[in-house]
Amino acid sequence: MDKAHQAHRRRLLKQALGGTLIMVLGPQELAFGAQLLAVRVWPAADYTRVTLESDIPLNATFFSVANPTRLVIDIEGLAISPQLREIVSKVRADDPYIAGVRVGQNRPKVARLVLDLKQGIKPQVFGLPPVAAYQHRLVFDLYPTQAADPKLALQQAPSTAPAPSAAASGASAAASNVPANGNAAPATGSSPGAYMSAPGTSGNAARPALPGAQSDQAADAMNDALGDFIGGLKRAPQAGDKAVAKAAPARPGDKGAADKLADKGADKPADERDNAPVGNAKAGAQRLVIVALDAGHGGEDPGAVGPSGLYEKDVVLKVAHKLRALINAQPGMRAMLTRESDYFVPLHERVVKARRVQADLFVSIHADAFMNPLARGASVFALSETGASSAAARWMAKKENASDQVGGVNIKNKDATVMRALLDMSTTAQIKDSLKLGNAVLGHLGKIGKLHRGKVEQAGFAVLKAPDIPSILVETGFISNPEEESKLQDDDYQSDLADALLQGIQRYFAKNPPLARNRAL
Repeated sequence: MDKAHQAHRRRLLKQALGGTLIMVLGPQELAFGAQLLAVRVWPAADYTRVTLESDIPLNATFFSVANPTRLVIDIEGLAISPQLREIVSKVRADDPYIAGVRVGQNRPKVARLVLDLKQGIKPQVFGLPPVAAYQHRLVFDLYPTQAADPKLALQQAPSTAPAPSAAASGASAAASNVPANGNAAPATGSSPGAYMSAPGTSGNAARPALPGAQSDQAADAMNDALGDFIGGLKRAPQAGDKAVAKAAPARPGDKGAADKLADKGADKPADERDNAPVGNAKAGAQRLVIVALDAGHGGEDPGAVGPSGLYEKDVVLKVAHKLRALINAQPGMRAMLTRESDYFVPLHERVVKARRVQADLFVSIHADAFMNPLARGASVFALSETGASSAAARWMAKKENASDQVGGVNIKNKDATVMRALLDMSTTAQIKDSLKLGNAVLGHLGKIGKLHRGKVEQAGFAVLKAPDIPSILVETGFISNPEEESKLQDDDYQSDLADALLQGIQRYFAKNPPLARNRAL
């Protein structure tokens, strides 16, 4: 065909289309729907998260089916692909909620996931816009119908972290289509667009009851979070047990009682004061001291990443487990972790967990990062009511507060929105006590390594906004510094960090005995 004839055909085609430009489409553009980039499963006792990451937003509808219990999810514009089938092998045998997954093409341009469940769930389905290294994410959070009571976990007080099972479940049954017939519960929700929430409940699933003994303990603990724990102590505290706090009687409106007691013994040498029995024998009854330990980031949020690929979330979780073991070994002390393993916990939920057990202290553990790889040293931060104490503190707070965006929070969850508003009521007394705690911890961190700042910095950290709990955020070092990254991944140095934090906590309580409990959960 000569060139003149080809030009003539092009003119005729252009005229027929009314002058519309014709785009040349390649194989990727011709393929329908979204391109699935990754599938991730984060199992945990609190909840299991399933994340589908794609190049464009995904829409999904879901409903529950009983006998056996399962969740059916239909995803529009998605074809079956090797990436989607990976979800089958990523479900672990020890997942508390998912027994297995089946994948199938329900109808043209609609992929179906069937999650075979081990128990009834309250699912939340929502989309997340691109942030950090992630593109669009469709998230399925599977919560239990009856949330675990953190007070029960605290009573058990494990001294070491259980080793997570590495076993993965075998390939499940072949993909199949589950009809939405009479056996299915009414549709519990949909996600019309990646920015819409789709909470729902598995209405046909049986509501699991706590075992009898645990159920009774949970009910009793609602009056006093520590009532059951004190009776469970196996030995009476001895006079020389420095970790056992003598509770100073709290007076309504007296926020300075702890400060007044701290002045007693000020004329004694520092070492003698730190190792002396805590409190006054006539001040009040002995009670447990509860320390909430918050390992930063987790799950979808890796935190800072070191030059060799070391994740902040992994380092701080190990330090938190070591510190919990040390605290639980102290007579009259217990530690609670806001996350036990590698999964994401929203910032406000970390504070809620600490308040539910009426924690005396809140310590959030992190590892710093900066563009300059020479930056080094540990830092301690407290909350500020009036603004950051430095530009560096303001930058750090902004970075840490972005954890919810990276980790993935359902912003349509009304309960969470109300709780965040209630927690945004920090008090001057809380900040004053937090600074005391921070100074005690900073002094002991300086004994095992370099300090980045010689004083406690302040900024608006969301995770420190418990209005009634002294709270600090500890940056254990700069993971972006190759030398400090090597130290942070060393088991012995992690133990040194945990020991320094414990000594700082004990020094704080030696000077600031906790008040008797007078607030309801």
